[in-house]
Amino acid sequence: MADRMTRETWLNAVLMVSLLAVPVIAVQLDEPFYANLASRVAILALAGVGLNLAIGLGGLVSFGHAAFFGLGGYVAGIAAFHALNYTPVLTWPVEISGTTSMPVIWLVALAISALAALVIGAFSLRTTGVYFIMITLAFAQMVYFMAISIPAYGGEDGLPIYVRNTFPGLDTYDTLTFFLLCYGALALGLLVYWRIAVSRFGAALSMARMNETRLATAGIAPFPVKLTGFVISAVLTGMAGALYADLNGFVGPSMLSWHRSGEIMIFVILGGVGRLFGPVAGAALFVLAEFFIGGLTDRWQLFLGLLLLGVVLFARGGLVGLIAGRARHD
Repeated sequence: MADRMTRETWLNAVLMVSLLAVPVIAVQLDEPFYANLASRVAILALAGVGLNLAIGLGGLVSFGHAAFFGLGGYVAGIAAFHALNYTPVLTWPVEISGTTSMPVIWLVALAISALAALVIGAFSLRTTGVYFIMITLAFAQMVYFMAISIPAYGGEDGLPIYVRNTFPGLDTYDTLTFFLLCYGALALGLLVYWRIAVSRFGAALSMARMNETRLATAGIAPFPVKLTGFVISAVLTGMAGALYADLNGFVGPSMLSWHRSGEIMIFVILGGVGRLFGPVAGAALFVLAEFFIGGLTDRWQLFLGLLLLGVVLFARGGLVGLIAGRARHD
């Protein structure tokens, strides 16, 4: 057991050091494209960490996390849009101005994601299994169609962010600086996941996944535990969405579509469901496949599908499980 834990710890360290080293070396070689690619990996991995918390710890197979990812992105886009046009976001009951300050945008994105997850979770968690999957998908599609029906924010065409949002004391246009912001957010998300996993709340969430009756027998109501886990999961994904909008300088309905929910789930499955660094490995593998195989053929997703099929059939623990062995809870 000690060998397995040591092997996974080493693998986790290699993943984080490699992710940090790539953009540093790329900037030194005057290849900022690869630094942006690393930023994309860090952001998508953060979204995967959020979903992994719901699936891996709580057994909540949500197919609607694109809603939180997109809401985070739209908060960044709408705040920047109003700030650059000198128009208020709201005029009643209080006037709220737009802003380009990342810390403010992040706080609002977290709050909006948490509120949406509270509503969606309150309804969805009354079901289980395939019904839970379909209800979370239905809510996400409702948010998607709401976004394309608001022409003021671009409708189907989306909303460009002409000037990247700012962070006090930092040049966010600097490729390496922006990557470090994304990397720091990912590290914080992984820390949140780990702290929850080893806490009494994490134990209750895992018990809710394995046996709700036994959890209730211990005097703990399963519903509030699962709802809290679902909200925290959504908050991490919403944060990733806010960063993704700034990375691309654009936010659109594609961030809210069910395709995005599927991609986030692929990160988790490829890397390893319930493994701390599973989403990091999965996001890196996805982005690399998209870049290298996508450069050879437009049908790169066919090969991604074969890879996913291989993982599901022959490596149930994902890439991390394949290299580091079975986790203690397997």
